Amino acid sequence: MIEVEHLTKKYGDLVAIKDLSFKVDKGKIWGFLGPNAAGKTTTMRILTGYLPATDGQARVAGFDVFEEPDKVKRLIGYLPEVVPLYPEMTVQGYLKFVAEIKGIPSAEIKKAIDRVIERVGLAPVRSRLIRNISRGYRQRVGLAQALIHDPEVLILDEPTIGLDPAQIIEIRQLIRSFKGERTIILSTHILAEVTQTCDGVVIINEGQLMASGSLDELTASLLDTDGVFLKLRQKSPEVTTLLQNLPHVSGVHEENGGWRVEWPTGYDLRDDITRLVVEKNLGLEEMRPLAMNIEDLYLKVISGGGIRK
Repeated sequence: MIEVEHLTKKYGDLVAIKDLSFKVDKGKIWGFLGPNAAGKTTTMRILTGYLPATDGQARVAGFDVFEEPDKVKRLIGYLPEVVPLYPEMTVQGYLKFVAEIKGIPSAEIKKAIDRVIERVGLAPVRSRLIRNISRGYRQRVGLAQALIHDPEVLILDEPTIGLDPAQIIEIRQLIRSFKGERTIILSTHILAEVTQTCDGVVIINEGQLMASGSLDELTASLLDTDGVFLKLRQKSPEVTTLLQNLPHVSGVHEENGGWRVEWPTGYDLRDDITRLVVEKNLGLEEMRPLAMNIEDLYLKVISGGGIRK
């Protein structure tokens, strides 16, 4: 659905993005991560036709962003970090204005407004001035303007910035409801948002691709060891020794009321651990694979611990 190939953007001597390539499949929600000034907003502005690229290609649903910009813009809904609202207009008046700008036929505008107001939960404030509604509702208005022309693709730049915890949860739930229905690129500094909302990530730093893929794929590729986390009914000190004595076990650590058992990638000791637990009557309560959390993944990739192109 979205294909970026060798994209480069220069501002004089400053290279904002360099040889950037990634893909987002149809119906997926993809997180777009990186430090400040990494090139995220520049990339999103190029994809939405707000900026030209210096070099490279970008396609949305097979249409070239640079050769067929009008067709691409009809497919994309864009929520910039600073939402372009007019505080002196009512919510429905503003959405009517946006619908007209986006070329929705006059006979279909009311239906489009009613559809997005219902979808993003703006009914209680549809007749109020934008200046008199909360920050959370303003973000919903921003999403409504991105959705008014029923686009196949959404590009969202920090959609939950400045919201309180309850509003963040509401916006996340709304974004998740689009999964499978629309293809979404979601830029955020809130790493937990990625694990709760996204299917995968693109991570960039200093304008260059550092990693791209599903969270499971990236985690698996960057882990140096494999293993499981165990919880047992038996809490005796000998459990650590028993686990350490299993062949190929490289480490056993007590944490969070259980044991973290590690071994080199390439082995699978889960059957051995299960037999030990049964033979020693240790009482298995939980056994789950170890996983790198999103914070660890992000920091390892940004520090150069694993570049994936």
